[in-house]
Amino acid sequence: MRLAVLLGGLASGNVLLGFIYQWYIVTTVGPGAETDALYAGMVVPQLVLGIIAGSLTHVLVPLLSNQRELGFYKDAWIYFQSIGLLFSAITCILFLTSGIWVPWTVPGFDAGTKSLTLSLVRIQLVGVIFTALTAVLWSINYARQRFIWVELSSIISNVIGFGLLIWWLSRFGIVAAAWAMILKTFLQTLFLLRGLGPYSKPDWRSESLKEAWHRLKPLLLGNTYYKTDQLVDRFLASMAPAGGLTLLYMAQQLYGSGNTILNKSIATPMIPVMAEKAHARDWQAFRHIFLKRLLLMGGLTGLGFLVVLIFGKPLLTVLFGHKRFGTENVATLWWLLVALVGAWIGGGMGAITSTTFYAKGDTRTPTKLGIWIYTLYVPLKVVSFILFKLMGLAISTSLFYMANFILQLYFLNNLSHES
Repeated sequence: MRLAVLLGGLASGNVLLGFIYQWYIVTTVGPGAETDALYAGMVVPQLVLGIIAGSLTHVLVPLLSNQRELGFYKDAWIYFQSIGLLFSAITCILFLTSGIWVPWTVPGFDAGTKSLTLSLVRIQLVGVIFTALTAVLWSINYARQRFIWVELSSIISNVIGFGLLIWWLSRFGIVAAAWAMILKTFLQTLFLLRGLGPYSKPDWRSESLKEAWHRLKPLLLGNTYYKTDQLVDRFLASMAPAGGLTLLYMAQQLYGSGNTILNKSIATPMIPVMAEKAHARDWQAFRHIFLKRLLLMGGLTGLGFLVVLIFGKPLLTVLFGHKRFGTENVATLWWLLVALVGAWIGGGMGAITSTTFYAKGDTRTPTKLGIWIYTLYVPLKVVSFILFKLMGLAISTSLFYMANFILQLYFLNNLSHES
């Protein structure tokens, strides 16, 4: 519990810095075409982070947690170099073809905003490589239970990045925000490199790499499919009035930031512990950890939504209601937060259920469930947007996260029979 509180505090500091970063941009520039272009351009790097970071953490941490020191560092270097090479190639392909696919993702933007989006995408694609490498380094440090250093390194990177944002934004405009984001990720990659240990030449035929790929493959394939939810959001929101995409992004980020704090303080620390219990086939202890964390997550997310419901609007007015962020923007942001309640509660509790599957070495079940639900969800999202615009997108997102959590919980019932 002491570790959870400390990690929660550090993660809160990180999220607060990330929030201040976004707050500074939207209040200084104002919700409009420029911020819409920035946040639309961020979708690919965020998609990579969503697909890779979670997948690698849930696969590599259990594998590395049971390794002795010599084998640990050898495997760490294999994973680091293989992911680096893979995403260098992916980034080059995306960069060279960006002129084709970027305009397609934002059909509602005018020509000038599309051109700005393309420029910002090309800048932010540079950060994809560092995002992937940082995800590997997170996993390596988590496996050695160096949770505190991961958070501290992120705080330092965020502070430096925010300082440069303040300095650059008035001089270079919205482009400065994209470069500052890349710098943050690059710095954290540098800070976490020490976790790799002494260099080890990769053995591309190693059994550990084969096992990692065996577990990672269903996650990558599944996540690549249903994490495109972000692309669908940006595609549809680009057809809303100017600034609408920015407000939806901010609402998702506010809840996403809260979920990040809870996940890092409650869900992430349970991975190596549960992996050890699963390896020892101590299912009673495994079940106890799962239920305890699930109840804690449910209580905290429920309490958080009550705060949003009762005090959300005045708090948002204090935080955002000045400079170029008007009263109407504040009201829309609050309603979007209310409509996204399922993403907040279902996303938090779903992190516990999915982590439980991954700790057992089962990456297929949650991936299949996500694919099934997402297949039904995309048409629902399109219809919801046609009928209710941005609110429809928010409500359908809530339904997706809640349905995913409930189905995962149902399939985890078989844990009660494993002893």
